Amino acid sequence: MLPRIGGVPYGVGAPLLAGLDRDPSVQFLAAPPTTLIAQLHRGELDAALVSSIEAARRPGYRVVAELGIACKHEIRSVRAFVRRDRPIRSVGLDQSSATSVALLRLLLARVHAAAVAADVQFATIAPTTTPDALPHDVVLLIGDPGLRADPGARAVWDLGAEWRRWTGLPFVFALWLLAPQADAAALRPALLRARAAGRELGAVDGTFGAAHYDLDAEDRAGLERYWRECEHLGLAAAARPEWLTA
Repeated sequence: MLPRIGGVPYGVGAPLLAGLDRDPSVQFLAAPPTTLIAQLHRGELDAALVSSIEAARRPGYRVVAELGIACKHEIRSVRAFVRRDRPIRSVGLDQSSATSVALLRLLLARVHAAAVAADVQFATIAPTTTPDALPHDVVLLIGDPGLRADPGARAVWDLGAEWRRWTGLPFVFALWLLAPQADAAALRPALLRARAAGRELGAVDGTFGAAHYDLDAEDRAGLERYWRECEHLGLAAAARPEWLTA
């Protein structure tokens, strides 16, 4: 059986996914990150491009160390739209990315705590491009809706930029996670070929250069800090993946 690979259906993932749907060495499926994570759990996928927090929630994952979706400063496609001059009592969460949801929770707890009411409530919302029409004090939008949304009268927090201001580190939103049973020797070359094809084709991700896809030591330091912060807040476990390098 060919290795089964899952990727996100958003433009921001295109530079890591180029040609995988035509690669005869793999089976490719496009689905939202939360769906892909569930399929990894059930053993239906061998590898998936998913939220980076998942690597710290279950033991046994392996990560292709060079590849991911990250930003050094702003990301543009993950934004929170915030009502001005009032306490934050309700937060509407687009659940497309578990990493982004956890990042917003970290920022509310550690950076913007003074503005957050003690009885703050969190709710799931459907993606929208008009966050100011929703009743929530904060609306988190991810991917293409996050890029296209009209803030109306709201302030905008770019979550990548907020993280950088807080920690001085870049942020990694997504990683290629390999399931424990996966054949890394077969999968890793296909994923590296897809990244090379993405560079050659000049895949457009909609972030105007805010996102990058080749992870370095600084990116990894940012990711380790994120996992520690999430563990401290009870949003992740103490699990850490094995890093696959050349």
